[in-house]
Amino acid sequence: MHRRPLGRLFLGAAAAAPAALAAPALAQSAPEVRWRLTSSFPRTLDVLFGVSENIAKRVAAVTDGKFQIRVFPAGEVVPGLQVLDAVQAGTLEAGHAPVYYYTGKDPSFAFFTALPFGLNARQNNAWLLHGGGNELAAELLRDYNIHGIPAGDTGAQMGGWFRNEIKGLDDLKGLKFRVAGLAGEIFSRLGAVPTQLAASDIYPALERGTLDAVEFVGPHDDEKLQLFRVARYYYAPGFWEPGAHTHILVNQRAWEALPAPYKAALETACGEQNADMLARYDHLNPQALRRMIAAGAQLRFWPREVMQAAWREAHALYEEMSAKNPRFGKIWASYKAYRDEEYQWFRVAESSFDNFAFPEAARQQR
Repeated sequence: MHRRPLGRLFLGAAAAAPAALAAPALAQSAPEVRWRLTSSFPRTLDVLFGVSENIAKRVAAVTDGKFQIRVFPAGEVVPGLQVLDAVQAGTLEAGHAPVYYYTGKDPSFAFFTALPFGLNARQNNAWLLHGGGNELAAELLRDYNIHGIPAGDTGAQMGGWFRNEIKGLDDLKGLKFRVAGLAGEIFSRLGAVPTQLAASDIYPALERGTLDAVEFVGPHDDEKLQLFRVARYYYAPGFWEPGAHTHILVNQRAWEALPAPYKAALETACGEQNADMLARYDHLNPQALRRMIAAGAQLRFWPREVMQAAWREAHALYEEMSAKNPRFGKIWASYKAYRDEEYQWFRVAESSFDNFAFPEAARQQR
């Protein structure tokens, strides 16, 4: 029998290995996919717009550059409030938006971004991931030819910027207020005149006096928009957004055409941003609030009578909508039961800790 020297065998294996490693079976069969994604937000809002950019980078890295997503800021391809429509029509494969922008189509969209006096960021995430929320969202979005993936939460938002102090319910009468989602209907019932504007239009409307007050997200973004320069009083909390979730919206046909590994890559990237957005806001908001107060912003808190009246009107509105809209009623039943149980739990540990530790820390700093 003829025997080859062991050295030659090793050299042959070594020569063959790089070729095998350089082109694994998955890479050989992976197609080139090119998507366009539009954001609801301008590039200046680095955290919100950055979600889409970070997802695109992560997806490209995981797929060895085979799956590329080109990201556009609001207004470059479609206006910020038309993301869902563009994705539904297939104008673009994907978009990033808070779906409560579309409560005019169906008030049920509010549940999947923020409901006044609803779930906070952690509770909302728990409901979406483990309490049936994602399944209910999928039912709704399917009617719009869209597959949705949770992709970030702002946490509890601020109550907005006002030219004049709000000392009671009478100060809301006739107030022209930029506010999104079902909060607009609640403020309307309290006598205000709500309107919804995209982020890029808020500052000009406030500066020109078209609006008396505006709300957006919180200190980091509000500082970026320079809102403190045209309205002095900064209110808390944004009781209509105890947590505000955003979604990556994908055209259903584009989603179905994706190879399974690419779907997994996109879902994983969205999951990372779902956690990172909240962490970034928790890090950045205290610093921005401190700077704006130093620049003259006046921090205020909603009068109790306003909060109580808003609570009553909110729940009256939900019952009315449930009677008119079977889908809203179905989701509200799930959401309310989950919210009420979460509220009980958070009172035991989270709230009892917060109510002691936060004031105590502030007292010791004085």
